[in-house]
Amino acid sequence: MARRESIGRFRRFLACIGMNVVALFVAMEAFVVQSAVSAPVTAHDFTFENIEGGALPLARFAGKPVLLVNTASMCGFTPQYEALQTIWEQYRDRGLVVLGVPSDDFGRQEYGSSAEIKQFCEINYGIDFPMTEKVKVKGPDAHPYYQWVKSQGGMKVPRWNFYKHVIDADGNLVEWFASTTAPDSRKVINTIEKLLPR
Repeated sequence: MARRESIGRFRRFLACIGMNVVALFVAMEAFVVQSAVSAPVTAHDFTFENIEGGALPLARFAGKPVLLVNTASMCGFTPQYEALQTIWEQYRDRGLVVLGVPSDDFGRQEYGSSAEIKQFCEINYGIDFPMTEKVKVKGPDAHPYYQWVKSQGGMKVPRWNFYKHVIDADGNLVEWFASTTAPDSRKVINTIEKLLPR
């Protein structure tokens, strides 16, 4: 009799442990899901490939504003490279990062290889600001950064080469400018200067 009661108590004990373990796993799963849902996505969550090879995570620029521009070497807007280089030289010591993102999505106006793109930029415009490998910026195969941009509003997605995104020090996309807006226009410069330390 005593043995039967002991076995019964042991079974109830095991059942209790089992229920608590299940409850624990359910709570943990809910916590993980909630964390994933509530964690804000920023530009810093995305990684490009450096034009020279290797990963180029945008988190590398955390704490600095970024002027990110989708570029092309054979476009009517290509001379904007000159202004981008000037802005880079003028503001990099205050923390600004200018980032070129080559793309062949519009008019097939970009070279085929990273080496050709890099050589063109250096020879013709003296570019030494960071650049990524060529990526897609529109459509279902767009780079994840540009898919994130699209989720924030279709007008922010590039409609041609040399669309400009301004990202703040925390990785938030705070402003965008169309291809026709020169990088050194007053409104672009004002936006940049508001994000820089005094």
